[in-house]
This record gives sequence, C-alpha cells and structure tokens, in this order.
Amino acid sequence: MADLPKLRRAIPPQALVDSWIARDGWALRRFRWPAESAPARGSMLFQTGRGDVFEKYLESFGHWHDEGWNIAAFDWRGQGGSGRLTTKANCGDIDDFATYIADLAAFYREWAASTPGPHVVMGHSMGGHLVLRALAEHAIAPDAAVLIAPMLGVRSPLGRLAAPAARLLARLGDAGRPAWKGNEKPYTTETRSRLLTHDPDRYADEIWWQTEAPALLTGPPSWRWLLAAFDSMAALEAGPIEHVAVPLLLLVAEADGLVDARAALRIAPRLPDGQLVRFGPESAHEILREADPVRERALAAIDAFLAARAARR
Repeated sequence: MADLPKLRRAIPPQALVDSWIARDGWALRRFRWPAESAPARGSMLFQTGRGDVFEKYLESFGHWHDEGWNIAAFDWRGQGGSGRLTTKANCGDIDDFATYIADLAAFYREWAASTPGPHVVMGHSMGGHLVLRALAEHAIAPDAAVLIAPMLGVRSPLGRLAAPAARLLARLGDAGRPAWKGNEKPYTTETRSRLLTHDPDRYADEIWWQTEAPALLTGPPSWRWLLAAFDSMAALEAGPIEHVAVPLLLLVAEADGLVDARAALRIAPRLPDGQLVRFGPESAHEILREADPVRERALAAIDAFLAARAARR
C-alpha cells in the first residue's frame, strides 16, 4: 500500500517519467505507473488543468494504484514539462484547443492499444473540458470518463462581455503575451490558495514542487490561450453533447471561484449517461486536493462509479 502523505512529494520508485513524442515531433512529458497486481484492475489516464503538472495528483494516483489500476498522464503541450509555445517567460499559450485534442487523441490511441481494459479517462478543470470535447468529437472512446471541476465556463466579473473584451485586448499587442500577472485570475480579492483548496498542506505541496523543479512552473495564460478557451467552451456547449454515449461522472464544486459551475450544471442533464455529484461551499476548485472530508467523498463517488460502469474484466 502506498504511503499517500509521503507520495505527495515523491515520484513512486516504480513509476516512469519520460517523453512521449507527438505526431509533429513535439515532446510531451509522460507519467506511467504500472499496477503491481496481475491482472490489473484496468488502466486510467488522468489529465490535469491549465498550468498544472501531474505531480499535484500523486496522492490520488496512489489511491487508485492501490486499487490495482495502471496510471498514466501527460503534461499538456505548452505547460509543465512539455515545453512552451511563447517566448514570454513561463506563460501558458496555445493556438487552438484543437491542438490539445489532437495530442490527446493520438496519445489515447497508443495508450489504449498497449494497456489492459477497462480504460478510464479522467480530466480536472481544463483537462475535464478537453476530455468532454474529445468524447463529443469521437476522438477517444474509453469505457468510462470522469470530469472533475470541468472548465465548461469561466467565472469573470465581466460576465458575457469577457470574451469580447479578451478579443479586444488581444488585438492591442502580442497575443502570446501573458493576460495578467501572478494570480489564477485577475481582479480577485481571493488569494490563489483560497481559490484552489481549503487544505493548506496540500496547497503547500504544489509550492514545494515549484521550488523543487522550477522549470515545471507555468504562469498566467496568454491572450491567445484565453481566446482559444472561450471559442472552445462556446462550441462545446453549442455542440451535440447529447451524442456522448460514454458513461460520465461529473464532480462539480458549486462555489468554484475559477470555473463557472453553472455551465457544468447546464450541460450535465444533456448527457445521455451522465451522473452528477455536487459539492457546496466546503469545496474550492481542486476537489481531489481538498480537505479530507471533501476528497474522501469525491474518491468514494469515483470508485463507486467505476465499480458500476467500468467493471473489472
């Protein structure tokens, strides 16, 4: 059994961190942790949010690994250990979210062909958005999927004017420049830690990794990333989500200060095989890195869903 508290700040000795090469030659940093049991319970691909690295979820990986799952993940192109797409310091940039989808689809095909099923894909925040979009576009076809605080809308004091304002500001200079400084979002009176989790120790783990491996740090998004995000979120909600047949579990934090939970609550009923678990003010954005009562409830919900919808083969 993994020592979960210690695992938060250490890559497991049995895990492998290397590079996976995309079709255009871009190197994406990859994590793989094979199951110790044989046969494995199944194989799980976990994708993080904007600016994240997979190290932030080692504790959760340890929980699922103890259940017998093979675990895999990769840093999204342009962030973490997967390089940068702009010369503006450590800014997170992308031209079009279709680029992310192409990486996910190619990685998924290779991963699914080389690992035992059932195959489960999970995504947190931006990762949740991209997993749902990939399902809607039939770019991936897992046995089940889990979306955790999915970025299906973003909170902004500008409301519906946020996207037009971003387009205007992007045209005023280099669209690859950072959209703001330092914090997770501009114009906020909340600290970054309060936006992410109520658990100070788990938040400190992220700071520890940033200090231990500063090259992995990804700062604010670029204006180009913001425009791509607004376009992708609008297209996804307007698209044929009703055609997503894969069993889906959505974990939504209604008090989320980063993503707009209302978007997830609008979309969830449109999914033909979707289940929704809601959290109140007890949870900030990072549900799996929250205080134990929230985190344990989330893990229990995921485990029950997988037992029912991704049964051991």
